[in-house]
Amino acid sequence: MQVQAEQKPYDDINITPMLDLAYVLLVIFIIMTTASVQGIKVNLPKASAAPSLAKPQTKAITIRDDGQVFLDTYPVTMQELEERLRQQKAVNPSFPVVIKGDAKVHYEKVIDVLDLMGRLDITQLGLVTQRLVK
Repeated sequence: MQVQAEQKPYDDINITPMLDLAYVLLVIFIIMTTASVQGIKVNLPKASAAPSLAKPQTKAITIRDDGQVFLDTYPVTMQELEERLRQQKAVNPSFPVVIKGDAKVHYEKVIDVLDLMGRLDITQLGLVTQRLVK
């Protein structure tokens, strides 16, 4: 039995740990990308062209920069707005309302609409803003 001297240079590279790391990273990236997918795009079938009889539940109040108030897409005065919201509240007491106000609208007009929501006891209320771009 001969003992070899350890003086020879090591000319083989062990790539097993590097491949193990690469496989682990590959698995992590696959899992992360499939978890971040919000939905799968599919070609949906077409429905009939007849308009739907179901009305949307959420009411949108829009206030333009000139102070004009709209309920959904119809221009209304504050009195008409109050009447229509009372009618909707009688049908569905817990309907949601979103308020979209122009950035240049007078603050008093938005407060008038919010005050009306408080008088009508509308509790599901949202204020629409623009999404911040990072």
